[in-house]
Amino acid sequence: MAYENLDKELINALLGNGRASLRSLSEELDVSVTTVSNHINDLEDDGVITGYTPILNYDELGYEVTAVLQLKVEGQALSDVVRRLQEHKQITTVYETTGEFDIIGIGSFRDTEDVNQTIKQLLNDATIQQSSTAIVLNKPVENQQFELDVESSD
Repeated sequence: MAYENLDKELINALLGNGRASLRSLSEELDVSVTTVSNHINDLEDDGVITGYTPILNYDELGYEVTAVLQLKVEGQALSDVVRRLQEHKQITTVYETTGEFDIIGIGSFRDTEDVNQTIKQLLNDATIQQSSTAIVLNKPVENQQFELDVESSD
């Protein structure tokens, strides 16, 4: 295998099985265990790989409602509201965005009352000028990652 593709091949292999051993990765990629280890360390040091975690199905854990919260915030308060959303345990994703709303937060909740309580807590903040909440009806794709394109060695 050409080394210029090794990092991409390694990432793709880890996407397939994030718990793969260094030995199995080295066999799959036809390089030494040391090479795999060094490349993984470099990818982690460079911030390409930021962690390893299980992918949870929150529905199965009793968090059956996914909500998308859109917030319009006063300019100076943006970072404070973002921080508060990041600290909320049930908010799984926070985006700062362009367009009508400044922040989009996505969270998993036990029920609509749980969503309602969270929204009421957020709206106690006078710097939030407007909000819009959508309840997710179906999740055809969630937490999907994609494999990287690897150049052919031909």
